[in-house]
Amino acid sequence: MEASSSAMLKKYQHVLSLAFAVQEINGNPKILPNITLGFHIYDSHFDAQITYQNTLNLLFNLMKTVLNYNCGSQKNPVAVIGGFDSETSLHVATILGIYKIPQSLVILFGLQEGEVLRAVEIPRDSVSGRELRWRIQMHRRVDRGRSLRSGERADISGKAVSDVTQLSSLYRMVPNEAHQYTGIVRLLLHFQWKWVGIMAMADDKGEKFVQTLEDKFSQHGICTAFTHRMPTQSNILGVVAFLDRFMNMTLFLSSTHVNVCVVSADTHMMLDLQVVLNLVERDMKPIGKVWVMTAHWDFSLEPFLQFLDIQVFHGTLSFAIHSTEVQGFPHFLQTQNPYSDTDGFIRVFWEQAFKCVFPTTIRKGSEGSCTGWEKLENLPGPFFEMSMTSQSYSIYNAVYAVAEALHARHSSRTRHGARDHEDHLKRLQSTAFQLHPFLRSVSFNNSAGDKVFFDEKGELVAGFDIINWITFPNKSFLRVKVGSLDPQAQSDGKFSINDRIIAWHSKFTQVKPLALCNDNCQPGYSRKRKEGKPFCCYDCASCPKGKISNQKDMDDCFNCPEDQYPNSGRNQCLPKKLNFLSYNETLGTSLVVLALSLSLITALVLGIFIKHRNTPIVKANNRNLTYTLLVSLLLCFLCSLLFIGQPQILNCQLRQTTFGVIFSVAVSSVLAKTITVVLAFMATKPGSKMRKWVGTRMANSVVFCCSLVQASICVVWLSTDPPFPDVDVQSVSEEIIMECNEGSAKMFYYILGYMGFLALVSFIVAFFARKLPDIFNEAKFITFSMLMFCTVWVSFVPTYLSTKGKNMVAVEVFSILASSAGLLGCIFSPKCYIIVLRPELNSKEQLKKRNK
Repeated sequence: MEASSSAMLKKYQHVLSLAFAVQEINGNPKILPNITLGFHIYDSHFDAQITYQNTLNLLFNLMKTVLNYNCGSQKNPVAVIGGFDSETSLHVATILGIYKIPQSLVILFGLQEGEVLRAVEIPRDSVSGRELRWRIQMHRRVDRGRSLRSGERADISGKAVSDVTQLSSLYRMVPNEAHQYTGIVRLLLHFQWKWVGIMAMADDKGEKFVQTLEDKFSQHGICTAFTHRMPTQSNILGVVAFLDRFMNMTLFLSSTHVNVCVVSADTHMMLDLQVVLNLVERDMKPIGKVWVMTAHWDFSLEPFLQFLDIQVFHGTLSFAIHSTEVQGFPHFLQTQNPYSDTDGFIRVFWEQAFKCVFPTTIRKGSEGSCTGWEKLENLPGPFFEMSMTSQSYSIYNAVYAVAEALHARHSSRTRHGARDHEDHLKRLQSTAFQLHPFLRSVSFNNSAGDKVFFDEKGELVAGFDIINWITFPNKSFLRVKVGSLDPQAQSDGKFSINDRIIAWHSKFTQVKPLALCNDNCQPGYSRKRKEGKPFCCYDCASCPKGKISNQKDMDDCFNCPEDQYPNSGRNQCLPKKLNFLSYNETLGTSLVVLALSLSLITALVLGIFIKHRNTPIVKANNRNLTYTLLVSLLLCFLCSLLFIGQPQILNCQLRQTTFGVIFSVAVSSVLAKTITVVLAFMATKPGSKMRKWVGTRMANSVVFCCSLVQASICVVWLSTDPPFPDVDVQSVSEEIIMECNEGSAKMFYYILGYMGFLALVSFIVAFFARKLPDIFNEAKFITFSMLMFCTVWVSFVPTYLSTKGKNMVAVEVFSILASSAGLLGCIFSPKCYIIVLRPELNSKEQLKKRNK
């Protein structure tokens, strides 16, 4: 196996992960038995010309390159693992595609650029801040200039990467880029961060990052507080303006109140950001923000952390390609020493890592000389980590993917009867392009237990880990996995995060940071858009009467359910109270006591009249009518109890009809009494023909006929549209009125109207008969009682229509009791007075005297 990668020393762990994977495979008898894998590592120097040259050297010769001519080389490349730089990898793919050699790319979405500052060593205490910035800028300009001299342009690679799936020989050992954008949005929404900044490079790849995020943000209600594009520099004449832009960005970051910033964390972007943060540390107050980094970023990739207080990155949240700790890798690292033959970079790395040198003859113990006893685990984390990073894990999987594909092809040829192993190996070496079908369909579980396979586009099917970076003053750090994004999981398990274990920047005192344009609108308020401002900036308006909002930042208030009503703060719905005239409340109890008391009085009066039924005063005014009237009044008082209590089907159907019929009997009895008085006077005249009408038959006929009409109306009502229990949730905001719906309201008013008609006729007849000679002036008493009766029911109608709920029922009950009590008092109290208190007046002699 051949491998071409920009072997920068800060990426030395990637080289070791490659060597470790090859060593594991060669030592595993179950994969490619009797076949030993090897590798070569080439440095592209981030230069297109050198990349093309080394790719051709890889294919044809170690020395002078002659196209399509391979003589004396022991190299038999069947696959190439590219580097993290998208532009370099695509240059390699251009050549490899011609010769059908598969390339398994470890490339981060086509957004990451090369490691320009791969070997810069500037002691912080030896240069000033301004000189430091100048050296950084100059070194970056030189590398960019070299790329331009080779005829390459940044927008070419950006376009190529966006169309990377069109290269059939190219496989990506990273998940689809769209998943990371989705993860960023889900992360922001999880913490309700709606006001965030975006930072990226001012090139085509950075522009794509910004435009894609802004589009997704707008779809999910997230606003972009600012968008900063780090400047690129390729002209020495523009250095001053370049540094001015850095200074302006420094001033902005130190003054803005935006707490969350999403960064496209490729190498150049993070270099520029570190320059800005260094400027802040020297001249301004520290910046405390939540940095949300893309999966490009890793502390171990940053060369200038020695000049920066990395506490500024404490609490950073970053995405990382999903990785699992590989057993045996830490031990493999511990066994490395300057004399191991793992690769050809170990001595160069050793000198830079431990700041020592290897003289021609090593002088053991001499100051500044490498002893070979130095330990990798003693190196600070930002320079070298003992645990496998996600980038190294991708390289590890890439090696295994190629090995598994080779093994599948080898097994396939063996099953088809290869003559001998040597012939088969030669065919394997000469037809590397035949590896593609096996690489596309490769699927295996690596030693860490993760399943590795590609989708139809040649992209790794995997997810992301969400890492919380915890830094310490000694420039050490911890990676804490706090969440994950798994595109293959069910919808509710695709994104998960554990808030409780996240460490935030000290500025936020371990409280979840807020990222809003303004304070939240509290429950009871709704958002009101500010003119001329982004939709994330708004005012808060109190909910209108009758509506509530029970969450923060609601777009609109809403009505409570019908059985609930808003509280005073308009942020909660309270259950409505049931409203009906209950026996347990004071009003209901009072009416019950009053009805029973009047019933008892009526029964007592009836008893008195029955006891003295043979006395002249009882016999004088039609005894049967008197009994009928008293019984009907007694029932009127008792029927009022049907109106008290929770409405049910039976009492709803009975209360109005029973009241109507009984009251009609009572009023008909009064009318009959009045008519009896008139007829009795007319019958006393000589030769009068009215004598035949005087008697109980006529009086009973009047009562029966008048009551029959009312009963017929009630029967029609109950047969067509009877009353029924109902609830009214609209009339009173805080109560549910439990009532009897009258069904046909017309029939109810027919009953009242008919009773009013009978009362009016009785009043008129009694009024004209009030001065007729009557022993006990009953006509006069009936006139007063009918006047009271009509007054009560005339005032009842507007009062009834203007009230709701139990008050409306109480008005009707009171009207029944008052009108009935008026009849009882006006008609029977004078007679009871004579019967009980003046019995001497209740005699025939007194009647004769009164007549004279």
